[in-house]
Amino acid sequence: MEKISTLKNLWEGIKIEQPKLRIRDAAKLLNCSEAELLLTGFGETVTRLKDEFREILLSVESLGKVMALTRNAYCVHERKGVYSNVTFSGAMGLAVNPDIDLRLFMSQWSSAFAQDENGRKSLQFFGKNGEAVHKIYMLEESDHEMYAALVLKFTAEDQSPVLLIDEEKPAEAEKEDTAIDVTGFQENWLKLKDTHDFHGMLRKFGVTRTQGLRLAPEGYASKITADSLKNILHQAAAKDLQIMVFTGSAGCIQIHTGMIKRLIQTGPWFNVLDPDFNMHLREDAIASVWLVKKPTDDGLITSIEVFDDKGGIIVQFFGKRKPGIPENEDWRLIVNETAVIAL
Repeated sequence: MEKISTLKNLWEGIKIEQPKLRIRDAAKLLNCSEAELLLTGFGETVTRLKDEFREILLSVESLGKVMALTRNAYCVHERKGVYSNVTFSGAMGLAVNPDIDLRLFMSQWSSAFAQDENGRKSLQFFGKNGEAVHKIYMLEESDHEMYAALVLKFTAEDQSPVLLIDEEKPAEAEKEDTAIDVTGFQENWLKLKDTHDFHGMLRKFGVTRTQGLRLAPEGYASKITADSLKNILHQAAAKDLQIMVFTGSAGCIQIHTGMIKRLIQTGPWFNVLDPDFNMHLREDAIASVWLVKKPTDDGLITSIEVFDDKGGIIVQFFGKRKPGIPENEDWRLIVNETAVIAL
């Protein structure tokens, strides 16, 4: 309780001095997790919810149009729409819709809260380390009566501001390239049938994602400049090309499929600011950008993949497609003609 009280006082001071500072960034300043900082609003703006994450998500459709937010340290993905077609199979969940399109990794979800701060209502979900895995914000047109009913239904009996936070596990060390069966890895890459098999292939050969790109068959992965990425997105916007934007946390991957139109630079942030889709990408955190090509039964699939300095994936871009449909030729043309190989 003493820690929560201290954090609350510090957080209140920060909000006065830096009113636009996000809670995630404030948590870093205060050397705590975002969930712990959120807990400072217990009994005032924050309500702990039951750990019934599946049931809560299945109930969100009743709220009507909402805004889904998934982020990592360097990319924020915001998509407005209705939570329909939510299904679960074991620890995996899906929400497959033209607007709200999610891949859910439920083993990473640990706690849930409702927040009503100055009329801005949300449902917020956190991992064991106290980092947010997914958030759902109410809009003016959302059903606020149903939101109140949902919060009441899932309010936890225990409303104490205490939360066990697990320490971050260190990432596994990357193996030396000489310890990798590079020939087997490249042969396996060339035999890929589905992009979903790529992660399994990396695990099979014990390589990290960026290491895998370095060891790719010739012509299948190239490091390109960060400016190339922005130029590709500007070209896609100018040509009204529908693309796919993937951003993930530990517990959720959120996907936008459609056009992007309003691209704005604000300091180090490169933004998409469209009515139903916003993306905020921290450019100065980008360590590398890769143009990646993967064989599938539907032909070659081309993606742009963005990484931080620890090899963590920040965001991915594809041309719009579905299984059974070849890649959009316009996307492939824009990428291949615009990308500039990084020196």
